[in-house]
Amino acid sequence: MSTDAYKDFQALQVRRPDDLPPAVPLTWQAEKHSQHGDRLSNRRLPADFPHEVERGDAGDALAQLALGETIRRTALSYRPSTVHEALQLGATWNEVATALDCTPDEARDVLRSYADGQRHLYESIEREGRKPIGFTVEQHQQAHALTELADDESAAAEEDR
Repeated sequence: MSTDAYKDFQALQVRRPDDLPPAVPLTWQAEKHSQHGDRLSNRRLPADFPHEVERGDAGDALAQLALGETIRRTALSYRPSTVHEALQLGATWNEVATALDCTPDEARDVLRSYADGQRHLYESIEREGRKPIGFTVEQHQQAHALTELADDESAAAEEDR
């Protein structure tokens, strides 16, 4: 995103998660969240604090809440594709499950749902006559094949055979 987009984002007043434009980088969201948090922290400084500081207000608290929610949503939106990438890069289901703080079967469900959604996306766009994005039949099958790996088995180990 451009420098102007960054400046516009920094000037944006956030009170609800939907106040953010689409595709705002996670790093920008976290930075703005931190700025509001810093001002709120300054409220706890003594009244005679020797340095000039900006003290937070209700707007900062609301912005921090809304930004926290957008950060959560953004991170969750990356989750399925990152599970897929981790497995493609040699992680095991046990490692993925540990990273997600869930069971390997719950992690498998994340990948299955993602793969099916990507396949559906591809088919929908293809029916509209546009260049499809999402998973081809082969990519869908490859993703589902990863769900068949044993908990401690790596896709990289499969390639070595």
